[in-house]
Amino acid sequence: MGKDATESGMARPLLHGAVVVLVAIVAVDSTALAAGLPQLDATKFAPQVIWLALSFAILYLLMARLALPRISRVLEERQRRIDDGLAKAESLRDEATRILETYEAAITEAQAEAQTIVRRASSEFAESSAKRHAALAQRLGAEITEGEQRITEAKERALANVLDAAIEIARAATEKLVGEAADETVVRGAVEHVLKDRGR
Repeated sequence: MGKDATESGMARPLLHGAVVVLVAIVAVDSTALAAGLPQLDATKFAPQVIWLALSFAILYLLMARLALPRISRVLEERQRRIDDGLAKAESLRDEATRILETYEAAITEAQAEAQTIVRRASSEFAESSAKRHAALAQRLGAEITEGEQRITEAKERALANVLDAAIEIARAATEKLVGEAADETVVRGAVEHVLKDRGR
């Protein structure tokens, strides 16, 4: 259909040109014929018209059989290249879309895995911290208990030393005041009674 339309489109201007030439020839003055222009002689129009029609037919056949098919092939080749380029571009676009989807899926998976790793590390850290805290609390508790025990022992030793010193001082004071040595058991009982009253 494209070839016929091209041929008819090219034939129309040629026919129009031939008609214009014929009208111009008819309008030429006979003096021009006398001046030696036989192609403008109206009596010789018939052979000229035949040769014109024959030349036109040959030119038309040459155009239709040689030039127009080549032009048509060039246009078809150009259209084929354009179609191939469009198909390749569409294929590349589809491939780029697939790659983008794969990349986004990989990013999503990596983010999910990173969140899992962070949660696991946080849980492990919390568990380890709780264990360390419990161990530290136990160790500190043991040290506090041991310290309290040492303090109690030191207090008891200090109180025993104070008791002994108080008994000795009381005996010495009694001996100086009374003039004779007091019984150690009596002095001890009196000192213990006084210390117990003050401890209350």
